[in-house]
Amino acid sequence: MNEDLTALVPELSLVGAAVTGLLAGSWLPRRRQWIIGVLAAAACATGLAATAVTMATDREQTVFSDAFAVDTATGVGRLIVLAALLLIIGMSVETVRGQKREAEYWVLLCLTGAGTLALIGANDLLMLFAAYLLAGIPAYALAGFAKDASGTEAALKYYLMGALLGTTMLAGTALLYAAGHATLYRELNTTLPTAPYGLVAVGLVGVLAGLLFKTGAVPAHFWVPDVTDGAPAPVAAYVTTLPKVGGLIAGYRLLHQALSGSDVNWPLLLAVLAAVTMTLGNLAAFFQTSVKRLLAYSTIGQVGYLLMALAVATRTDLAQRSLLFYLAAYAATHLGAFAVVAELPHARTLADYRGIARHRPGLAAVLVVCLLGLVGTPPTGVFLGKLEIFSAAVDGGYAWLAALAVVNTVASLFYYLRWLAPLFVTAEPAPLGTHAVLGRWAAVTSYTAGAVSLALGVAGEALLPLSAGPLLR
Repeated sequence: MNEDLTALVPELSLVGAAVTGLLAGSWLPRRRQWIIGVLAAAACATGLAATAVTMATDREQTVFSDAFAVDTATGVGRLIVLAALLLIIGMSVETVRGQKREAEYWVLLCLTGAGTLALIGANDLLMLFAAYLLAGIPAYALAGFAKDASGTEAALKYYLMGALLGTTMLAGTALLYAAGHATLYRELNTTLPTAPYGLVAVGLVGVLAGLLFKTGAVPAHFWVPDVTDGAPAPVAAYVTTLPKVGGLIAGYRLLHQALSGSDVNWPLLLAVLAAVTMTLGNLAAFFQTSVKRLLAYSTIGQVGYLLMALAVATRTDLAQRSLLFYLAAYAATHLGAFAVVAELPHARTLADYRGIARHRPGLAAVLVVCLLGLVGTPPTGVFLGKLEIFSAAVDGGYAWLAALAVVNTVASLFYYLRWLAPLFVTAEPAPLGTHAVLGRWAAVTSYTAGAVSLALGVAGEALLPLSAGPLLR
């Protein structure tokens, strides 16, 4: 059994930072608890460095009885999650500074980040469920961190949906074990093709229910707008970004490694879910006036596009690289928009952004880049990501799904423009004080994320081959 702990440096660095932060935070005075935030950022930086070394030396392996795979998908997923965590830490500084539970915030962020990394490399059903819990439980506490009415409601809805679909996921895991007499993906891929069809189908639906909750896809999307609207802006940015990265890569690995030989028509199921998710997300966003709820429905629509890669996971070689690149581009672009929302805490509606291009031109520029980027406008990374994922759908035999995605992309321009248009209105400026900024950290985060989104679009052709390596069994 391979028990090489050096293969898990990114995960262990976050867990180590969480444990150290929990102990140190109990003794540090309130004015010094920012040190735990620095520790969390250092853990992310350590994980990024370790991941870069692993990918550069091609040290692909499976560890701990093959329960965790360290391969190309794991490496790229780690880079996305850890870089996104750094951005979220940056936009959180002013939000939690001076709070009596500031250290706990950083600890919870590290723990849920470690759970997301565990989801990415999970190569076994039990490992997958354990990662689901580790990624979820700290996130429920983060959603209610502000301890106000809306935050408490958000945390309760998040928890109840997570508990319900987590139980469903556990039941699905038990059914797949009963059908395949194993939990390791490699062994399931051998035994499931001869297992009873109904047992495999119901078990797969149960496991997918938990992953759909993580990603915020239909029909497990009901929590997304309420949690996004009720949680603090940095937490809302987290729950609409990182769990999706973990859930989608975990789902891709499960389908590709464990069910490639099964007779269950899961590609059609995923294609239908992708179509419904992107359409519902875009239609629901049309007439939103709250910026956070608009971004919530926007992220549901984006998940619909990303699910297209899962639908063709075993049908085309383009699926993996399109999924990983789109996730990287989406994370940077979405977090850039949310960083602007965090920087302008009093601008809660679209109307509150009237005239911001005159008063805050830098933030307005980031919003233009990120919102048009989410549509898929060149030269942002999402443009190339959508091009790749649409090509993968066509190559995998789902041309109708790609056509529907193009229609949805064009339609999404409407609600993004509803947000962008007021930026340049000078005749009726927003009420006094709505353009007051939170501080420099969230602003720097927004500029950084916007620049990364553009860089991924410009240098995308050079980066795409890095995400095309094989998955380990």
